[in-house]
Amino acid sequence: MDRIEEIRSMFPILSRKVYGKDLVYLDNAATSQRPSSVINEWNRISLESNANIHRAVHRLSSEATEAFENARDAVRNFINAGSREEIIFTSGTTASINLLAYSFGEAFVQEGDEIIISETEHHSNLVPWQLLCKRKKANLRVLTVAEDGSLEVEKLVSLLNEKTKLVAVAHISNVLGIINPVKKIVEIAHSRGVPVLIDGAQGVVHESVDVQDLDCDFYAFSGHKIYAATGTGILYGKKKYLELMPPFMAGGEMVDRVSFAGTTFAPLPLKFEAGTHNFASAATFIPALETAQILSDFQKTQEDIKNFVLDKLLERGDLRLFGLPKDRSLKIPLFSIAVDGVHHEDLAQILDKMGLALRSGQMCAEPLMNRFAVTGMLRASFAPYNTMQEAEYFIKCLDKAIRMLR
Repeated sequence: MDRIEEIRSMFPILSRKVYGKDLVYLDNAATSQRPSSVINEWNRISLESNANIHRAVHRLSSEATEAFENARDAVRNFINAGSREEIIFTSGTTASINLLAYSFGEAFVQEGDEIIISETEHHSNLVPWQLLCKRKKANLRVLTVAEDGSLEVEKLVSLLNEKTKLVAVAHISNVLGIINPVKKIVEIAHSRGVPVLIDGAQGVVHESVDVQDLDCDFYAFSGHKIYAATGTGILYGKKKYLELMPPFMAGGEMVDRVSFAGTTFAPLPLKFEAGTHNFASAATFIPALETAQILSDFQKTQEDIKNFVLDKLLERGDLRLFGLPKDRSLKIPLFSIAVDGVHHEDLAQILDKMGLALRSGQMCAEPLMNRFAVTGMLRASFAPYNTMQEAEYFIKCLDKAIRMLR
């Protein structure tokens, strides 16, 4: 068994068939597949240690708590956070950003203040800030994107002013697949004393993330995009901000002392972790991040696949490819296209019958669709367990599907 087949054998679902065809899973930007180690860990916790964490002294609770807190340490090490108190468990990137939008907004945003986002943002890094601005009578400002998909970072300086309270940008757009210059954005914002949130839902998968090197103030990502179970997410935040922010939700576990006269709150990170957490799923961060480390060895294969697919798509004169930076090293193996005279949903349905799982639609980025004057796109996103043979099959099937629809 060669190395890639050995890796693929770690992911049970990759061996299944759909409509009698071998599954070719190219919707990894939405949800990655899970290795057996992740599935086994979830089962182990559920079968052996199913009990509320932190709240009891019995053996099952102790085991569940240990797995949960070990996962926190694994995440801290993976992104090189300064302390474990800066790692907050949530249900995903969306929950992380909503937590921040509420709590940061309560602590630091007043009427007339401004939040800056980019034109490429997923709805999860747009709508929470709109709600904050509506609640606080603040203003949302937008950093625009160039035709090639690159952020027009040179315009950021002119957007920043004494009213700016936060810059929130994606590490990598889930539509364009371009690695944004987030370190430069942090440097520019910090030169004006403005903190930065990085939406790392795609970035943590394709980049080696060191939050201390980036010097970002907040970093959010989801477990289900990096091989962990669904319903898991992380908000990293610098302690100097987290300590000043009020809780997002109230209930059990996030309190210190409670009386009818008033309540004090637990220290970080528990202050932001109210209720019974999805502890069995959170524990899967440990095997998931171990898998991510193993798969990082396949960078060369990913580059080969990326360049092959790019070249084949660029050969065609009947489609638009969105997100094509001058420097190909800034592009991840994610390809969003629109085909002249062909609806993206029709393409996706025909490709599905050929065994290909892709994403179609607006990809939770409607303003970006409007920017490029399309109603939707077809997206193929590759993971390290995908093969060159699958890339070739995708191109062959895409050509066939387009011909069928014309």
